Amino acid sequence: MGALEGRIAVITGAGRGIGREHALLFASEGAKVVVNDLGGAPDGTGEDASAAQTVVDEIAETGGEAVANHDDVSTWEGAANLIQEGVEAFGQVDVLVNNAGILRDAFIASMTEEQWDAVLNVHLKGHLCALHHAVDHWRARSEAGDEVKASVINTASASGTFMPNAGQANYGAAKAGIAALSLVAAAEVGRYGVRVNAIAPVARTRLTLQTPGPIGEMMKPPEDPDAFDPFHPKHVSPLVAYLASEDCQITGKLFMVQGGAIAECTGWQVGEGINTDSDWTVERIAAELGGARV
Repeated sequence: MGALEGRIAVITGAGRGIGREHALLFASEGAKVVVNDLGGAPDGTGEDASAAQTVVDEIAETGGEAVANHDDVSTWEGAANLIQEGVEAFGQVDVLVNNAGILRDAFIASMTEEQWDAVLNVHLKGHLCALHHAVDHWRARSEAGDEVKASVINTASASGTFMPNAGQANYGAAKAGIAALSLVAAAEVGRYGVRVNAIAPVARTRLTLQTPGPIGEMMKPPEDPDAFDPFHPKHVSPLVAYLASEDCQITGKLFMVQGGAIAECTGWQVGEGINTDSDWTVERIAAELGGARV
């Protein structure tokens, strides 16, 4: 019996990359999967229904159960339809994996309002939309007397946490927001039997291959096809499957995951500071923070 036997999972952005690996692994571990993908280009433009359907077909070929969904999760209605499809297809939803994302990289001085809004909408708002409707489903079940054992796994990024990347103000801000959203949600929804965690994956996808600077270069496949490939997206999914399992008790955590490494990210911390027992002056702050103690 697989680790996710009988679980019903909704996975967004599951037509390609990390999301596809999630869907295939979840199905192999016994979950029934709603494979959501609008099928757009890396910048979010266009649509292609075949992206999600191809993954569903792969799952069916191995004896698993899955349905394709093509709703836009950055809209309230689209996310509602997505969760409802899971309920209609399989009776309920137990797991939500928020993974859908796009890139519109630009330096701040040249970034357009549309570039900012598009990335924040798909990532941060998209996470919230799906989360809202899933939690609404779980709250209703809980209040009706059901024993809910649900799990949410959100997708943050190194770019928005421990490895900010120039040219990604929109993406990094959205991903940092997702990390914060996950912690707030974990504090709110435990009463309904829901756990919420987040991951910051470092893996090769259509998006990371387009990332400017050393990250994009680092993501290229190894020249030796037999060598261990630390950036293959398949390395991310086992952690997500564990966090999605019914017996897992972890909540309110953010994990970095890459290749053979998994580590908890501890986030912002209050470090050493300066203090006064009288009124601050600009001059004193300048001297203290500038390193010349007064």
